[in-house]
Amino acid sequence: MHIPDNYLSVSTCALLAAATVPVWVHSIKKVKRDFPRERLSALGVASAFSFLAMMFNIPLPGGTTGHAVGGVVLAVLLGPEAACLSLTIALLTQALLFGDGGVLAFGANAFNMAFILPFSGYFAFVFLRKLFAGFSKKTASSNVRSSDYVALAIASYLGLNLAAIAAAVEFGVQPLFFTDASGQALYCPYPLSAALPAMAIGHLTLFGAAEVIFSLAVYAFVHKTAPSFAVAEAAFAPMLSEDSGGEQKSKRGSRWGALYLALALLIAASPLGLLAEGTAWGEWGADEIAETTIDGQTLGYVPEAMESGFQWSAPIPDYSASGLPDWFAYILSAVAGVALSVIFFKLSAAFVGDGDGV
Repeated sequence: MHIPDNYLSVSTCALLAAATVPVWVHSIKKVKRDFPRERLSALGVASAFSFLAMMFNIPLPGGTTGHAVGGVVLAVLLGPEAACLSLTIALLTQALLFGDGGVLAFGANAFNMAFILPFSGYFAFVFLRKLFAGFSKKTASSNVRSSDYVALAIASYLGLNLAAIAAAVEFGVQPLFFTDASGQALYCPYPLSAALPAMAIGHLTLFGAAEVIFSLAVYAFVHKTAPSFAVAEAAFAPMLSEDSGGEQKSKRGSRWGALYLALALLIAASPLGLLAEGTAWGEWGADEIAETTIDGQTLGYVPEAMESGFQWSAPIPDYSASGLPDWFAYILSAVAGVALSVIFFKLSAAFVGDGDGV
């Protein structure tokens, strides 16, 4: 779902970036107002979890790959605005440092994965949680109902697929509006009739299932080990307000270590993402796209923009480094991505005054 540069026209990229700017502005204002300075580190941890989730590629029959994003569970735990900012930093790190997703297309990728995915999934979860509330009871030690997991599963699946559909539409309209004198596509050559089913097949099946599994695992893990991380739960299950006494505050502080341990384990396991061979649909390089097929026909040409368009030289392209084994470079990339996510929000706290709290 990471759209590379030169698949979308410059005007399309500019339009989607402009549409995302108000979302970023709203999200920044919301987080500044509602998050105390010391809570901003939660956004860094959230960004790191999403960054790592996207490193675990899953193969799809036919030679393409995909991955989970984790945007909906982050929105449920922290709020959609906080999730938006966390995902934005993860996507920016991927584009600038690893060449995963385009630099010019950054606004488009943020529109899909940092706006559509977390916001649509969050509001679906809130609606479903209320709808299912009467069908199950809270456990003795948590405000989480069993039906909350059902709501989250549906919402995360919905959010991922809406983002994938948005990307497919962005791909599919390019050959309608941008062609050369001979009628060949200047940018993405795949029409809606090809892009929509291609994106839908993976995300409605394996990638959607991976998103659900990852979301449920994170949600359960957080509520078991670090419930204070779930600051957005106050909107519909006032977790933090029900804490009482110094003992509970001590637990909230000490249990954050479990989140960092989970990040470390995911980093160590990240080379599993290398087992999936192939390229995600719509992310082929100029050297690959001429050999791809549309309706059984080989494309046979490289769109002009992919040959002569904008090129960004990422310092660590495709999470690999010359002279290092792929698995080791992948782990180093995971460490770098996690570190940058956490450090960014740690530094941001220095410029943000204390909010009103949650």
